[in-house]
Amino acid sequence: MARSPAAARPQHRCSECGLTLGKWAGQCPECQAWGSITEVGPTRVALAPGPVSAPARRIADVDVEAARARPTGVGELDRVLGGGLVPGAVVLLAGEPGVGKSTLLLEVAARAARDGSPTLYVTGEESAAQVRLRAGRTGALDPHLWLAAETDLAAVLAHVDAVQPGLLVVDSVQTIASAQVEGGAGGVTQVRAVTAALIAVAKERGIATMLVGHVTKDGSIAGPRLLEHLVDVVLQFEGDRHSTLRLVRAVKNRFGPADEVGCFELGDEGIRGLPDPSGLFLTHRRFPVAGTCVTVTVEGRRPMPAEIQALVSPNPHHNPRRAVSGLDSARVAMVLAVVDKRGGCKLVDQDVYTATVGGVRVAEPAADLAIAMAVASAVLDRPLPTDTVVLGELGLSGEVRRVAGLQRRLAEAVRLGFTRALVPPDPGPVPDGMKAIAVHDMAMALSALGR
Repeated sequence: MARSPAAARPQHRCSECGLTLGKWAGQCPECQAWGSITEVGPTRVALAPGPVSAPARRIADVDVEAARARPTGVGELDRVLGGGLVPGAVVLLAGEPGVGKSTLLLEVAARAARDGSPTLYVTGEESAAQVRLRAGRTGALDPHLWLAAETDLAAVLAHVDAVQPGLLVVDSVQTIASAQVEGGAGGVTQVRAVTAALIAVAKERGIATMLVGHVTKDGSIAGPRLLEHLVDVVLQFEGDRHSTLRLVRAVKNRFGPADEVGCFELGDEGIRGLPDPSGLFLTHRRFPVAGTCVTVTVEGRRPMPAEIQALVSPNPHHNPRRAVSGLDSARVAMVLAVVDKRGGCKLVDQDVYTATVGGVRVAEPAADLAIAMAVASAVLDRPLPTDTVVLGELGLSGEVRRVAGLQRRLAEAVRLGFTRALVPPDPGPVPDGMKAIAVHDMAMALSALGR
């Protein structure tokens, strides 16, 4: 019996990332998801030419005005988006429950409505009255802002036909379902079908669309991974429930930089942008305090100051504790080992607590030397001067390595009033008003503490 050709054999596809395999597997080799491989029919590709939607044009003849970004009126969000919203673009905003996603998008919808553009806000998680109460509290009321509480995809599309919006907000995509697709709302099949339908409408009619997405326990976007490939922009909304600071990070952006960060403050009267959030991350003191050190991190393209605090306390039980807040615990453990071995600050019988001020999270290696200096300052009980910032990455042998964007960090430190900086060797041009002290290793850095 003749063997059937390879094209006629059934294929297997991952429902999370869309990877196609020749045989079934328990775990997807691409996205590492378990139980997501399902069998699909044989793949056949038609070789005959078909109709085209529009004739091909020379690239220089394509009108670029249709892809120009329109500002949303929220400066920090425009920074992350690359200037604003592009007509027909689909933006996915993901974040933990209660972080402020709905409040931010309601503010964006209200500002778009004030510009005279019809705006449709579709809520599937709350009633219309609940959204109306929030809009009244935050001042997001406008005659051009339309509100619909729907969970059926067909009803949402009917509202789009009736309002003809320039901006569509769907909160959230996991609550919308289609009667023509199997499964309940929030399932992989439903989320994929609903998102594909909304994207098709947005592209066909040039409607800027913003979708709210849920996140899983590990912080990743819920639903199939294919969702992130379909949309144009993926934004991550971050924040601590015990802090008013909120950060919006661009994970993917087809129309601008994918490494920008926007800062917001969430309060009772709504959410507002923070063009200069430096005051939230620094503690203003009249006198220096041991165990504190200021550094300048880079979030996207924005330099941001960060104050790192350390507390070292004796542990009589010889079972020292290491507590970390706002820092990478693995990175802090490595820095503590360097301080103990290369800096001569014995920590074997000491509890060490390290934290950042203002709820900011610092994970880049450029803060290594600042963490080490804060710990050493706490051990020696000798404070650093209040006009000093510390920049540098630490190696395991105690050497101080160069960091990216050093001049940009130093310029931000000068703007905030700092006059001295401990920096890696060969810092290059230094801004006026700043004295850069090059340190080659941990021993030279500790000399700034008088040791």
